Amino acid sequence: MAQTILSVSGLSKQYGERRAVDGVSFQVQRGQTVGLLGPNGAGKSTTVSMICGLVRSDGGTVLMDGQPVGEGNNAAKRKIGLVPQDLALYEDLPAIDNLKLFGGLYGLKGAALMQRCHAVLELVRLADRAKDKPSTFSGGMKRRLNIAAALLHDPELLILDEPTVGVDPQSRNAIFDTLETLKAQGRSLIYTSHYMEEVERLADHIVIIDHGKVLADESPAALYARLPAQAALRADLQQPVAPALAEAVARLPGVTRVAVTGQGLDIGLADTAAAPSVLRWLDEQGHKLAHFATARTNLEDIFLTLTGRSLRD
Repeated sequence: MAQTILSVSGLSKQYGERRAVDGVSFQVQRGQTVGLLGPNGAGKSTTVSMICGLVRSDGGTVLMDGQPVGEGNNAAKRKIGLVPQDLALYEDLPAIDNLKLFGGLYGLKGAALMQRCHAVLELVRLADRAKDKPSTFSGGMKRRLNIAAALLHDPELLILDEPTVGVDPQSRNAIFDTLETLKAQGRSLIYTSHYMEEVERLADHIVIIDHGKVLADESPAALYARLPAQAALRADLQQPVAPALAEAVARLPGVTRVAVTGQGLDIGLADTAAAPSVLRWLDEQGHKLAHFATARTNLEDIFLTLTGRSLRD
């Protein structure tokens, strides 16, 4: 049976008239990666700050390994590593000296400190830049050094708050590789993002929040099952689509919805196995295809279904 490492219950926070977090509750199991998903302003960063004890909540509890996190320096809080959304580095100190400084704040010293510094630099692929200053690093390299700093004290739970903001695709993939290595080691992770494809790649459990409220708290498979369409087919025709054609396609076996977009049909399917028969029917009826593509339901489809609107910038 999975062991609960983090329990968040009824967290709330209000700033003036605005309720930033409104009764957020979820759990993280040991070795689990939880994607905390939502648009900007949904309450993700405030929730993370309360979990880490950086912001006092107006209500609710946070337990780490059964112990309250609370404020100040305590054993429960030291089991958490935080990678903040804003970079926390000294630009003119070499990377290794940045890590030695942060490690000292955790009480590490001597050979143990140096061992951890070299281990985390190796993990984030910056071992060859240990003596270089962050001021010479790319944005992605700085993000990776930020992750290294959060891992110095070997936390049981690593929380990453929008860790890929402003980085190039190569650096993003390097960050993913690091996190997948940590997952393989059995470390628990919370990954917050409004980039749904990132959460879809990394998480084995997903919490979706908006306006400070939890909209979903379940596995990806359970989320996908919420939608009547588990797959989709985009069929672009060589001629305009008549309304009668869309109505006829909607009656085909395995089709759950049909929308007309220009000279194309967006067709929701109960399963991708239904796609060949739909394409065959279109051909038999004399509707020639210019292009077609299939896809499965993704997290953005689910998010839009839950909220009824596009993501916010």
